[in-house]
Amino acid sequence: MISYNPKDWITFIFRFHKADTFRQLFPLMLLIGGYCGIVTFLEVEYWQLPDDSHVKNISIMHGMLGFVISLLLVFRTNTAYDRWWEGRKLWGSLVNNSRNLALKLNAILENDKDKAFFKKLIPSYASILNKHLKDEDTGKELSEELFLSIDQHKHRPNHVAKMLFQKVNDLQKTKQISAEQLLYINLEISSFTDICGACERIKNTPIPYSYSVFLKKFIFFYVMTLPFAYVFILGYFVIPVVVFIFYVLASLELIAEEIEDPFGNDDNDLPTKKIAENIKKHVEEIL
Repeated sequence: MISYNPKDWITFIFRFHKADTFRQLFPLMLLIGGYCGIVTFLEVEYWQLPDDSHVKNISIMHGMLGFVISLLLVFRTNTAYDRWWEGRKLWGSLVNNSRNLALKLNAILENDKDKAFFKKLIPSYASILNKHLKDEDTGKELSEELFLSIDQHKHRPNHVAKMLFQKVNDLQKTKQISAEQLLYINLEISSFTDICGACERIKNTPIPYSYSVFLKKFIFFYVMTLPFAYVFILGYFVIPVVVFIFYVLASLELIAEEIEDPFGNDDNDLPTKKIAENIKKHVEEIL
């Protein structure tokens, strides 16, 4: 995730970051500009249309469709941002629940060996969940003998939660914690699995295919027909105008595509690795 100062306007305007959509769309913008140049040249130099030609009135269609496409793009970006923000809230809950679990265990447990177990395992859940959502190997997180068995399981966050449950149940059986304490400790551990499931729901449920394809086709055909209408008004100036309109519309779609899956490695995705490192720091400080 990019760290920036939202009040620094000058930097935003004159600097093109690698995450900027301009870099991604530049080849397409060149193609659109070439296409507009060809259409403009043919219409200005060869297609001498009468004043009452219906082609000259096609701008009316663009005026009506422009309102429709703006509504679709607003809905698209809002839906994508809702998924990004929900992911951030889930990881915020994971931070709080990890701290709460560590605080409760620190107050209850007296055995340093038991504290050391949870000191390692609680942060490991966040680290392994981060890797799990990014489909990355978790081997680097499992160097110690205690965690080697986790790497043999396909759903590794579930196995970490299972180890946490087993440990607190063993502590209750040996009377190191009471049944009442077991209940509210289990609630904190259960929340880990709830958060994992919610994150998987966001990751594995993209925007419906038909909607995404329709919007892309709508933008494409809308932009492709623009020079036919406005060349009679703008002449060759229609080329930069159409390219700019394409840049704005396509950029909104690209931004929505990137943030609708907030658990990847893109520049605008959530900093889940940093959050997991903060959880580790906080839990180790508490225990």
